[in-house]
Amino acid sequence: MCGIVGYIGNKKACPILLAGLTRLEYRGYDSAGVSTIEKNGLSLMKNKGRVKNLYDLDGIDKLEGTIGIAHTRWATHGKPSNENSHPHQDNSKRISVVHNGIIENYSELRGLLESNGYHFYSQTDTEVIPNLIHYYFSKNTEDNSVMGFLRAVRDACLDLKGSFAIEVITDYFPDNMIVVRKDSPLVIGTCDDEKYISSDIPAILSFTRDFYLLNDFEFVLLSRTSARFFDSQLNEFQKNTDVIEWNSSAAEKDGFEDFMLKEIFEQPNAVRETIGSRISNNLTCDIDELNFSKEDLKKINKIYIIACGTAMHAGLSGKNAIEKLCRIPTEVDIASEFRYRDPIVDNNTLCIFISQSGETADTIAALKLAKSKGATTIAISNVIGSSITREADFTIYTHAGPEIAVASTKAYTSQVILINILAIYFAETLESASCEQLKDLKSEILSLPKKIEETLECKEQIFNFAKKVYQEKDMFFLGRGIDETVAKEGSLKLKEISYIHSESYAAGELKHGPIALIENGVTVVGIMTDEKLTPKTISNIQEVITRGAKTLIITNQVIDYNSFNEVIKIPNTSPFVSPILSVIPLQLLAYYISKEKGLDVDKPRNLAKSVTVE
Repeated sequence: MCGIVGYIGNKKACPILLAGLTRLEYRGYDSAGVSTIEKNGLSLMKNKGRVKNLYDLDGIDKLEGTIGIAHTRWATHGKPSNENSHPHQDNSKRISVVHNGIIENYSELRGLLESNGYHFYSQTDTEVIPNLIHYYFSKNTEDNSVMGFLRAVRDACLDLKGSFAIEVITDYFPDNMIVVRKDSPLVIGTCDDEKYISSDIPAILSFTRDFYLLNDFEFVLLSRTSARFFDSQLNEFQKNTDVIEWNSSAAEKDGFEDFMLKEIFEQPNAVRETIGSRISNNLTCDIDELNFSKEDLKKINKIYIIACGTAMHAGLSGKNAIEKLCRIPTEVDIASEFRYRDPIVDNNTLCIFISQSGETADTIAALKLAKSKGATTIAISNVIGSSITREADFTIYTHAGPEIAVASTKAYTSQVILINILAIYFAETLESASCEQLKDLKSEILSLPKKIEETLECKEQIFNFAKKVYQEKDMFFLGRGIDETVAKEGSLKLKEISYIHSESYAAGELKHGPIALIENGVTVVGIMTDEKLTPKTISNIQEVITRGAKTLIITNQVIDYNSFNEVIKIPNTSPFVSPILSVIPLQLLAYYISKEKGLDVDKPRNLAKSVTVE
């Protein structure tokens, strides 16, 4: 996830910008840069690697400008490099921009600009923004005022499809900065004759407690002494500041009580960022990191998905998607088992390895084994440059952002969405599924961020249920088909952070032994999101109700609510991606039960975030 910092005031901007970038380092990034307004025009200093590398750049200590913007980049379009680092400038070098988010239609905009004589020096989507601003500003010869420049920024932003938080400076107007956001975070801190801008409050909390919290398509024209707010029609309006009373620890958590809860609520944006430009609004699917032809994929006669823990559960949803859309036999294997059982792997095998950290020892060892047997390997990871990404033939990144809590939440949902996109990419290449089916699934994927936001509204309902069951010693999770994979993940979350013994079962297996464990008062959680399987699951759950079990049902189906103790209704979506929605109430359930028990939610006993030993 990219990080943004900006400053406009009377002090030297560069030291403030570098300090802000350092505070954003926890987000993860591959390059960093700054741009300031100097007496002789705009400066531009950027480099691949860590923020500390910027301190060594020739001339950075001589920057005197009091207005500047800065950025840490997490690569989406274009590999990590000096050229692809932010800030980016227009061809005239008079406009500098930093951007967090994804411009889904950048290819079309780039084509428009190239046809009008503009040239590009990077592979990024961001570089279209300063050039598009210049294009509109140069077209409007009747208004070369700062309001005319604001209009050009507005016109450019209305052309952008996707998510963005943008800071713009120009030596046309050396006393101003313009900022705007859509679906990406951006805040403005204000005090006296200074304004601080950032994607995260913690980066600038040491300077001020007074913040403007921006909504989508609010354009802000900043000077040292003022912040003027405009809507998308450039109608000016007034906006009040909010006083942030957080301490430094709470600031890192954006005011949430724990990192886990923060990360649960970050899932709409994490999924949005992971989708990125891989599925565009015109429903094309493209994974830039991969280069498989139809002939390449036809040679593959078996796919392994290999991972540990939560990542393995994400892989189970991938098995469902790949087999149904691509018709390639797919196995999901635990990395620690795969490496020791002499798996049947050859050069017609594709092995997909999933690891949030990219440093999971068992997964890395399994990857090396698969490569030694001639398999083609793909890594799915959240960390650029991690060990698994250096070993694999191909790497595709989730863009969940840093996950601090040990129990994984947003990494799981990002992995599920990414492996479904991979299945679509393969199916389109193979022509193994109908265009209509894939089109519908892509539309469902694009709608997920909003549906996740709707699902999170069950927070209070789950909180109240957790208070009733937190003292229990055993719980059971049931599901059929894709819902069984969610039952596994829900059970694991509960074990990880509440220390309650729990088991998950395919609902149809209940009567083949496990039902002997059901007694009066035991809680059973059922997941039902597949219309074809819901009647069968209801029949299985009736069996535990007759034996005195309490029931919590997660569903998007039309059912008789009165038959169960508690029903959580989630938005309807395709069964392929329903785990992204149905898992959220289970994440919240584990969280609130742990809180009721007074446990350390973020650091559960005996567990580590990155398992780097066997």
